[in-house]
Amino acid sequence: MSATQNPEIGHSILANGIKTNYHDVGTGHPVLLIHGSGPGVTGWANWRLTIPELAKGSRVIVPDMVGFGFTDRPAGIKYGMDAWVAQAIGLLDALNIEQTDLVGNSFGGSLALALAIRYPHRVRKLVLMGSVGVPFTLTHGLDLAWGYEPSIANMRKLLDVFAYDRNLVTDELAELRYKASIQPGFQEAFSSMFPAPRQNGVDALVSREEDIRALPHDTLVIHGREDQIIPLANSVTLANLISRSQLHVFGRCGHWTQIEHAARFNKLVANFLSEAA
Repeated sequence: MSATQNPEIGHSILANGIKTNYHDVGTGHPVLLIHGSGPGVTGWANWRLTIPELAKGSRVIVPDMVGFGFTDRPAGIKYGMDAWVAQAIGLLDALNIEQTDLVGNSFGGSLALALAIRYPHRVRKLVLMGSVGVPFTLTHGLDLAWGYEPSIANMRKLLDVFAYDRNLVTDELAELRYKASIQPGFQEAFSSMFPAPRQNGVDALVSREEDIRALPHDTLVIHGREDQIIPLANSVTLANLISRSQLHVFGRCGHWTQIEHAARFNKLVANFLSEAA
């Protein structure tokens, strides 16, 4: 399927040896958007309402992390933070980007945290949305997401948990995301990443408290008050640990802040990134 047939397919580049699918839109200071870990997710699907707005003032880079979307899945790869951070840094290197703003959603938030901790000079500003990366007890919602078995009914049930506003969860969306989840290789890689007991998956994405406290970056922490996937307490913890941080909580909002409150989310993030550091 070509990019003209599927908007989720963008450019292709080798990032730390991995053929990576990514989108590159707009001009200005770069901002790297890292998606979450839902079944069938791609960078474009996660950030489709964000990309055009941020691209008005920034160069927006949106990859599919290895194991997700239309990025290659090399045989024998060990999915984990080391591989994902190395791929993200490899992408920046391949694009000759010395420093970027970084926006991470959920799983992508834990990756953004780890990248900023390991390579602080490569990050200018940090945005963490519904983020993993601090210790918490596996929620029923996250267990459903990581334990997803492909069917339209299961996808519908999962989307109901993701969104506060059930009007966003149409049969058409459920069918679209179900079809995305059953593309060749997608479910096999996804199910291998976070096997039961899935608390181990949560723990593997945690950064050390002392490393989070040492982050020097201006950081915007965002969460939906009614999030059933990742606890709001995560973002309160992150905001307390990161000295140069601010916390914004969206009411009447689940795990999809960038979709459920797209206009406000985009304005909030764009204003934060445009402010002088």
